[in-house]
Amino acid sequence: MWPGTLPLVVLLTTLLHPSRCTSGKVNFREKEKQVLDNILGPGRYDARIRPSGENGTDGPAIVRVNLFVRSIATISDIKMEYSVQLTFREQWLDERLKFNDFGGRLKYLTLTEANRVWMPDLFFSNEKEGHFHNIIMPNVYIRIFPYGSVLYSIRISLTLSCPMDLKLYPLDRQICSLRMASYGWTTDDLVFLWKDGDPVQVVKNLHLPRFTLEKFLTDYCNSKTNTGEYSCLKVDLLFKREFSYYLIQIYIPCCMLVIVSWVSFWLDQSAVPARVSLGVTTLLTMATQTSGINASLPPVSYTKAIDVWTGVCLTFVFGALLEFALVNYASRSDMHRENMKKKFREMESASIDPGAEPEPDGATNFAMKPLVRHEGDAISMDKMLQCEIHMKSRPKNCCRSWLSKFPTRSKRIDVISRITFPLVFALFNLAYWSTYLFREEAEGE
Repeated sequence: MWPGTLPLVVLLTTLLHPSRCTSGKVNFREKEKQVLDNILGPGRYDARIRPSGENGTDGPAIVRVNLFVRSIATISDIKMEYSVQLTFREQWLDERLKFNDFGGRLKYLTLTEANRVWMPDLFFSNEKEGHFHNIIMPNVYIRIFPYGSVLYSIRISLTLSCPMDLKLYPLDRQICSLRMASYGWTTDDLVFLWKDGDPVQVVKNLHLPRFTLEKFLTDYCNSKTNTGEYSCLKVDLLFKREFSYYLIQIYIPCCMLVIVSWVSFWLDQSAVPARVSLGVTTLLTMATQTSGINASLPPVSYTKAIDVWTGVCLTFVFGALLEFALVNYASRSDMHRENMKKKFREMESASIDPGAEPEPDGATNFAMKPLVRHEGDAISMDKMLQCEIHMKSRPKNCCRSWLSKFPTRSKRIDVISRITFPLVFALFNLAYWSTYLFREEAEGE
C-alpha cells in the first residue's frame, strides 16, 4: 500500500459505514428494527391471543395497574360528577416478546401503536365522558423489555359519576370512586391487580376550589354477572368540602338578615310603614337567598343541613313580621281600652255629682240612652277594673315589676321580643353547630 493511503481508507470506511467508527462501537438503534421485525414480524406474533399465565401456565394473565393523578378539575354537586386527568399505566408479562438485549445495551423497545401487541380490555365502569390527548403527538407509549414485560402508559381525561350524600351539606365529606374492570375477559383469562408499593400517586400541588383531597384508598370490586366473573379495581378519593366559602357566602349573610329583622322591635309602634317595609324586605331577601342556594344543588328527597339553617332563618324573619302584626293589634286594643276607661270615669263622675241640677225629661232620657246602649261595655269595664285590682294585689316578682314600667301591652310585646328572639336564635345556633359538627367528625372517622 502506498504511503499516505491508510488515512484515506479509514475516512472512506467511516463515510460508507456510519455505524462503524474507529472505536469499534455499534449503533444499537439499528438493532431495534431487527429485533422488532424478529418478534413482531408476519407469522411470528398474533395480537389476538392473550399471553399465558404465570410460569407459562394456562392460568389467567396477570395485569398490574398503577395511576398518577395529574389534576382534578371540577367536582359538580348538581350533576354529581367529577373530572380528573391522569396517567394510566398497565404492566404484564408476554413471554412471546422476549428478545436479545445485546448484553444490556437494549434496555427496552418503544412502540406507539397499541394494536401491534395484545392489550387488556380494561374500561372505566363509572365513566360519563373521556378523551385521549393528541397534542402534539398522541400521549401514549408501549415499552417492551427484554424478558417479555410490557408497559403501557397513556394520558387521559375522564368525567366520572360520583353519587353524593348531601345530608350534611355544606359540612360534608364525599367519596368519589374510580372503577376499572375487564369488559370481555373473565377472571379465568384475565386478572387485574394493583401494582406493589405505591399504586396510586397524586400530584403534590393539587388545588381544588371547594374541596380538599384528604386521602385515597385502593381496593378490589370484582363483579359477577350471567356471563361470568370479571376482575375489577377501584380507588376511593375522600374529599372534604371547604367550609370557609359557605361561611362567608351563606351563613354570615343569613345571620345578618335575621338580626336586621329585629330592628323593628326598637322602632315606635306607630311607625307602621317603616316596620312593614323592613319586615317585608328582609323576608323577600331571605327567600331569594334560599332559592339561590337550592338552585346550585340537585333536588333530593331528604333534608340537608343547609335546609335546616335557611328554614329556621326564614322562620325568624317571618316571625318578626308577625310580631309587628301582633303589636299593631295590641296597640289598637290598648287604645280602645283607654277610651273605655275614660268614658267610664266620665260617666261615674257624672252619676255621683250632688250639685248637678235636675234636667228636663227630654234631657234625662237623652242622658240615659248611652247607659242603656253601652250596658255591656260598663259591665266589661267593671270586670277589667276588678282584674286590675286583683293583679295589683298579687306579690310582684322581678319580671312583673320590670314589665310594670311599660304600661301598654304592645310595648311589652316589643320588649319581650327584644330578648326572646336573640335568645332563641342563640340556642338554635348552639344546637345546630354542635349537632352537625359532631356528626361530621363521626363520619370522618
